[in-house]
Amino acid sequence: MQKVRKVVIAGGGTAGWITAAAMSRMLGPLLDITLVESDDIGTVGVGEATIPTHRTFHHLLGIDEREFMRATKATFKLGIAFENWGGIGDTYIHSFGQVGKSSWMGEFYNIWLAAREKGIGEDLDAYCFELQAAKHNKFYTDEKFNINYAYHLDASLYAKFLRAFSEEKGVKRVEGLIGGVEQDGETGFITALKLKSGDRIEGDFFVDCTGFRGLLIEQTLKSGFEDWAHWLPTDSALAVQTRSVGPALPYTRSIAHQSGWQWRIPLQHRVGNGLVFCSQYMQPDAAEEILRNNIEGELLGEPRLIRYKTGRRRKVWNKNCVALGLSSGFLEPLESTSIHLIQIGASRLVQQFPFDGVSEAIANHYNEQSLRELERIRDFIILHYKVTERDDSAFWRDRRDMDVPDSLAQRLDVFRENGLAYQATDDLFRVDSWLQVMMGQRMRPKGYHHMGHMMTEDQMRRALGGLSSGIANTVAKMPTHQDFIERYCAIEAEAV
Repeated sequence: MQKVRKVVIAGGGTAGWITAAAMSRMLGPLLDITLVESDDIGTVGVGEATIPTHRTFHHLLGIDEREFMRATKATFKLGIAFENWGGIGDTYIHSFGQVGKSSWMGEFYNIWLAAREKGIGEDLDAYCFELQAAKHNKFYTDEKFNINYAYHLDASLYAKFLRAFSEEKGVKRVEGLIGGVEQDGETGFITALKLKSGDRIEGDFFVDCTGFRGLLIEQTLKSGFEDWAHWLPTDSALAVQTRSVGPALPYTRSIAHQSGWQWRIPLQHRVGNGLVFCSQYMQPDAAEEILRNNIEGELLGEPRLIRYKTGRRRKVWNKNCVALGLSSGFLEPLESTSIHLIQIGASRLVQQFPFDGVSEAIANHYNEQSLRELERIRDFIILHYKVTERDDSAFWRDRRDMDVPDSLAQRLDVFRENGLAYQATDDLFRVDSWLQVMMGQRMRPKGYHHMGHMMTEDQMRRALGGLSSGIANTVAKMPTHQDFIERYCAIEAEAV
């Protein structure tokens, strides 16, 4: 139970500097924090879409939104448009908004289902403000305007922004390649990083942000890896940036193809593009051809191939080391959760920091919390592949027919039979998220809660009509997303 004061973060990039920013801002006076990274080691740098929890994290750090957005050339994000997922030609938006107005008895969609049986009301999309704003390319925010949103950002610039933030708060950066890891002969705890220059960086506690290598958590501590490829078999991505050809949309696009999906992420100065695919069904040359044939604008480089394995580290806290980012495991970026998992992992570490010494009990507690949240996110991503009617390729037929985790199977059964969508304990995604994906991919419940039958047809018409017209009127008055960015956080012309 050695006192813990000296923290060493192995690796920079998004994960390293998020960790440094969180710990220096929240625990700075109590800790001596050093980050070791090398300019010779590149970062993946493609995690460019976020979810609304990003704003909460920035609030905790006291980061000014406009300053952050200009520094990272960011745009606003109201959700994700999914194209060709339920079936070829289908499009739906998973927005960050609330669908309708719910009560303690049940969710709004139960009233909507009852109304639709009577031929009353519009499509479900009409009752979600953020979804309608995204659909019409509108955006506005201020202190008095309630809208739920996230960001698209340049991940490399974000790491630089957080580096400056962290160094101002006392974090020491050491440039160098890690050549070895020293351990205590009795406990196996890590005692120092040995750099190839010959320098030693000693510490009481270490954070592994070394990416897929997992230099500390796996190569040194042998924490083990649980493979989830049987549920999420995509293992490759091609990434490339293109010049913008039009106004930035306030949402990410996720376009399914024959063996995976393609992303488009609009920033102020460019568009991030990528193609996720499974090498069992498609080779890189064929994937690159699809990518090149389905992008807009001039390429700003050559497509870069990234290989990965979906799964999780069996212990993300092992002895006196916590893994954050890619070293802790990987879920494909379909729902933009990568940066969130780093932020929540770093925040959880701040809450549970072992000042008086590392114990097995605190490590187990941290690991249990991390696992539960990750499994819920895993299930949500699997949902997109499982609930499909596509049969045009072996990839989609295999996804449609695959067995899924019991936790997801139970959730699908209860919605299919009884129309119950819910947010479970440790669920990152709310009821509205589960609902929008399931309904967006052609899943219709056989039954539902009959709370709507307590209303007359006239009451239904007035309630639904008032809600949808109120949303439509508000959206109509909002500026376009591009216009709002130009007024609120536009970057300098020479930075484009």
